[in-house]
Amino acid sequence: MSKAYTLVELTVVVFLIGIMLALAVPRVEHALLSDDLKAATRRMIGTVKTLRNNAIREQKVYELHLDMESNRWWVAWDAMTVEDRSEARQKASRLPGEIRILDVCRRGAGKKNMGQTLIRFTPKGYVEQAVIHLGAKDDRAHTIVLSPFLNRIKTYDRYVEIGNIQ
Repeated sequence: MSKAYTLVELTVVVFLIGIMLALAVPRVEHALLSDDLKAATRRMIGTVKTLRNNAIREQKVYELHLDMESNRWWVAWDAMTVEDRSEARQKASRLPGEIRILDVCRRGAGKKNMGQTLIRFTPKGYVEQAVIHLGAKDDRAHTIVLSPFLNRIKTYDRYVEIGNIQ
């Protein structure tokens, strides 16, 4: 008795491997190679955490400025001169690729989807409650929720309205 595989068995195995690759490769490619939205969300969260920590450590009011027209953001603090603020704005960070700031919702100020807005961080570590929505060209969105009193940032991998956040 021979211990070899038949041509039919080999064909079936190659066919099954082909089907599995056809299903898995687009997901892997999307997750590993082209997800600027996740990278932008992580970068924004890092900026928020840094601002909160700097505000507490240096006992200053920090501001995160968001420009929805140019998809950029920059940092300022209360003692900056006009020239320093202008320079910070010129050196603003830009979102990667096709990622954009969809809107920013702040309690009491409502939703803003055009122009500029800012979020303040106090020396006690408080931040005004805000929701930042980032979006990609393929209609995916991420929601970043800033809690006023907690040193916690919630994220959702979809667009969530501020009234629907628990």
